[in-house]
Amino acid sequence: MNRRFSPGTALRGTLVPPADKSLSHRAALLGAMSATPVHVSNFLDAADTRSSLAAARALGARVEQRAGGLLISGPGLRGARPGVAIDVGNAGTLLRLLPGWLAGQPEGGRWSLDGDASIRRRPVDRVARPLREMGAELEAREGRFTPLEISARSLRGIEYVLPVASAQIKSCLLLAGLLADGTTTVVEPEPSRDHTERLLARAGAGISRDGDRITIGQREDLRLETIDVPGDPSSAAFLAAAAVLVPGSRLTITGMAANWTRVGFFHILERMGAGLTGTLEQRDSASPDSEPLCELELAHGPVAGTRVTAEEVPLAIDELPLVALLGCFAEGETLVEGAQELRVKESDRIATVVDGLRGLGADIEATADGFAVRGTGGLRGGRMEAHGDHRLALLGAVAGLASREGVEVVGMEAAGVSYPGFAADLAALIR
Repeated sequence: MNRRFSPGTALRGTLVPPADKSLSHRAALLGAMSATPVHVSNFLDAADTRSSLAAARALGARVEQRAGGLLISGPGLRGARPGVAIDVGNAGTLLRLLPGWLAGQPEGGRWSLDGDASIRRRPVDRVARPLREMGAELEAREGRFTPLEISARSLRGIEYVLPVASAQIKSCLLLAGLLADGTTTVVEPEPSRDHTERLLARAGAGISRDGDRITIGQREDLRLETIDVPGDPSSAAFLAAAAVLVPGSRLTITGMAANWTRVGFFHILERMGAGLTGTLEQRDSASPDSEPLCELELAHGPVAGTRVTAEEVPLAIDELPLVALLGCFAEGETLVEGAQELRVKESDRIATVVDGLRGLGADIEATADGFAVRGTGGLRGGRMEAHGDHRLALLGAVAGLASREGVEVVGMEAAGVSYPGFAADLAALIR
């Protein structure tokens, strides 16, 4: 489906972002792993998260629609139904977290994980390698791609230093650690989103953090009662960027997660000079077990170029394409480095962002681990291909709103993976 986004109309009003995708994935899995039924409020209804609910059902969970949300009654930590083939769809988070739970199930269980064409290009070796060190048995196509075959084995705890900061790999190993003999420690090179740790702390998993080291031990069970999913900062970021770039705009965002591991983009936006008011969670040495909320206000205004370093990348990984777009309108140069992880997303987001924005008139070039943008004051517009990537589809939409001539997004339906209500939310803000 192609859709044209025309320039010039200010965004005004209040946005309640869609439910957080990362936390919805984890709610589905941790709900299924809990020994008690879990009530999940504000679960995201999107293509990716429906894949996680379908996986939970396939593995033995009952998912019921109740007043105010979902009730997930799962098979428990060690009761995943064996012999199941699971289609993860386009959900990379599901693909990388689920092996951590399945690998340590009682011996004799076997599962197969596969997905769409995009998933079949995304490597799984970065979770398979440490899981094998724990004693897991996994087989992957060409050693690193789906289909991924998992056979249950007894696991042992290890200490593992992540080669790159990744919340998905970290979460996979922490889930495996719940089933492994001894303790499992994951060492992060940089902080990454910590939703899994917060949920595990609430579930009584005995998880602890010491600086960059997260440790968990074997548990008999998990016990959660409720999970309240806040608004998604990654989805809110697109309309926030539009408010900053489109003249006359003034936007209030409410109900959004303020978790410090998720709001890196908003700090970058502030640094670029955007008018932003509101309170975001600050980094703390403590290990919280809840998700804070915030209300932000943004308005149109000039922005300046900035440098995004490798340390900031994990805290803004999904919003870095927007940094490139903002850089097109900024005074000076914008440089993003240390973001090689973008190459293994739903598309090679370094290549697709650079090619897409260049086609709209941007002065941008790719680097080995990011991109450099020279601000020219704006974009001409034109046509942008989403490449089946939801973030690229949303990027093209925002580029169209801020450009001189508008943008036709080819494959806009990809936005349904994370933000199926984008068009409706946008229409409500430009009425």
